[in-house]
Amino acid sequence: MQYKIINRKKRIATAAADMMGGILHAPFKLFKRHREIDPGQINTILVIRTAYIGDAIMTLPMLKPLQAGFPNAKISFLTSAGAAHALETNPYIHDIIAYDPFWFYAPYKKRKYRENGKKRKTYLELMRELRGRKFDLVIEARGDIRDILMLVRPLDARYKVSYGVGGGGFLLTHVVPYGGLRHKIEYHLDIARYLGCPVSDGAAEIEWGIYLTKEEKANTRKFLRDNSINKPFGAVHPGVRIPLKKWQLERYAELYDTIARDLGMRTVITASSKDTDYVKEMLKLMRTQPVDLTGRLTLRELAGVISESLLFVCNDSAPMHIAASMGVPVVAVFGPSKSIETAPYGNPHRVVEKDFPCRYTCDENTCKHQRFHACMEAIEVEDVIAAIKDLLKEVNV
Repeated sequence: MQYKIINRKKRIATAAADMMGGILHAPFKLFKRHREIDPGQINTILVIRTAYIGDAIMTLPMLKPLQAGFPNAKISFLTSAGAAHALETNPYIHDIIAYDPFWFYAPYKKRKYRENGKKRKTYLELMRELRGRKFDLVIEARGDIRDILMLVRPLDARYKVSYGVGGGGFLLTHVVPYGGLRHKIEYHLDIARYLGCPVSDGAAEIEWGIYLTKEEKANTRKFLRDNSINKPFGAVHPGVRIPLKKWQLERYAELYDTIARDLGMRTVITASSKDTDYVKEMLKLMRTQPVDLTGRLTLRELAGVISESLLFVCNDSAPMHIAASMGVPVVAVFGPSKSIETAPYGNPHRVVEKDFPCRYTCDENTCKHQRFHACMEAIEVEDVIAAIKDLLKEVNV
């Protein structure tokens, strides 16, 4: 079995669980006949993509092909509470189920227990709801043994589909072949292809994004006017979920000053509230005065501001995928993460990165290079500015 798991301890544990599980389930497999998936029998589909917002957004391109391949089906989407907000008004989703798995997130007692005024579901409450829904087809898009074991296995679905490269293939009715390291959007689209759904050729033909309503677009324009943000402006996002993906504070400050001074473009900072102190320190180092929207935007409001910007400059992060999904030009700074998997997709973009072989075996949480954080330290402000200028030429600005 080929595993798409970099962390050695996790890979060994997954392989051991797979071996034990495969042995225990072997007798049951003997008496189960493999059934081809019949689109005429599919009336309800559950797509599962838990955990992180950027990953959930990169799952969205598979929804239109799924709807085309199973035209009679209503698609439900199970994702984290944070990502659920981004999926609202998506025309291919019938309903959204929000749940933060305890195997990815801290226990509820250590976090806010309410989401949008409602008590968050416990695992048992979620499973009672899902088992009562009677889904015909369940698709676990991440390819993770924990999701497959805890969310897919208990459901009484006719078809259960996912990859086996994260373990748990023995619990599925259909295992999607793994085509090797590639962009996560293609990784997800390969599931749709495996199911016989029509997938457009070419990144530009892929339909995805956050579907803002007319009211949200109007509110965004009013918000920009109220905050004296005139076009053209560049949105910048120094924040990131994983600390090792973050660039040096001083270089952010210099970069944003250079964008304003040399490119004549107003900068708008879109960081989240958890980066408030970080942004305050950065602003002390800056000589220009950007518009600081740190902590002031919901996810959909962030999408609205990004959609009105001329350019988005960021790290490898969820907002980067929001910008890409909405066709906004992006310049992204990559360090430990692999751009082959998570670079902006389908939009005009430039990736600024340095060639460090250890990046391909990095789990992004622990730096094992002899010079700590070398992949990010090697990126100079001039590298990013050159990428911005080159991209602006491409989009005729």
